[in-house]
Amino acid sequence: MIVMRRDLKMRKGKIAAQAGHACVEAVLLALVRDNRLGDIRVSGDDWIELAPETIALEDATFDAKTQGFEPGAAASPLEAWFSEGVAKICVYVDSEEELLDLHRRAQEAGFISALVRDAGYTEFHGEPTYTCLALEPLFPDQVDPITGGLPLY
Repeated sequence: MIVMRRDLKMRKGKIAAQAGHACVEAVLLALVRDNRLGDIRVSGDDWIELAPETIALEDATFDAKTQGFEPGAAASPLEAWFSEGVAKICVYVDSEEELLDLHRRAQEAGFISALVRDAGYTEFHGEPTYTCLALEPLFPDQVDPITGGLPLY
């Protein structure tokens, strides 16, 4: 889940850079938290994957309709993010206050929230500015209470 500030009226390239930074940080923080950073692998076709925790997880599948796991399924949203190609959704807020409130609520729920503060060198007249955040990979039922009411960007 990516949340952008629409009120800043950033150029498309800036939006892409900020969202990319937030997503990379959120995934890396989740990998570090779960002590899985060493499990990152590059497959034979140059695809980045997360080594399964157990052999049973290798053929994991997540049932999007029921939001549940089939036998041998990924044990976490992080594993599903790497193995299943789950949706990445971008929504927006219209103020710094809304962005900071979402960040706080995500942290209170126990989720990793990577909040990006741009240094301001290229677009914000030298003012450090909060531009977006990304949440760690989560299943819809986990993230919807926090971001489910936000409009798609």
